[in-house]
Amino acid sequence: MENSKQEDWNKPQTDFQPENKKIVAGVLALIFGSLGIHKFILGYTKEGIIQIILSIVTCGIAGIVPFIEGIIYLTKSDEEFYHIYQTNKRGWF
Repeated sequence: MENSKQEDWNKPQTDFQPENKKIVAGVLALIFGSLGIHKFILGYTKEGIIQIILSIVTCGIAGIVPFIEGIIYLTKSDEEFYHIYQTNKRGWF
């Protein structure tokens, strides 16, 4: 029993879980959505810059879009969020 524990430390993990940014992106979209921070976290630089510009041009009214996105992010399952927004790179909604 003791010997098997010593051998297990060097085995590669087969149940690798990819990093899921669902909670971070969802909460940032709800709180700081008009700044586009959630877009930058997900790797959408172009969409993040567009969100900042829209928020400036519309005096913050465009901030409703990231609020809706935050709700959508948080209501999706982890797997669904990962495949839609991190694997397939869908930038909006």
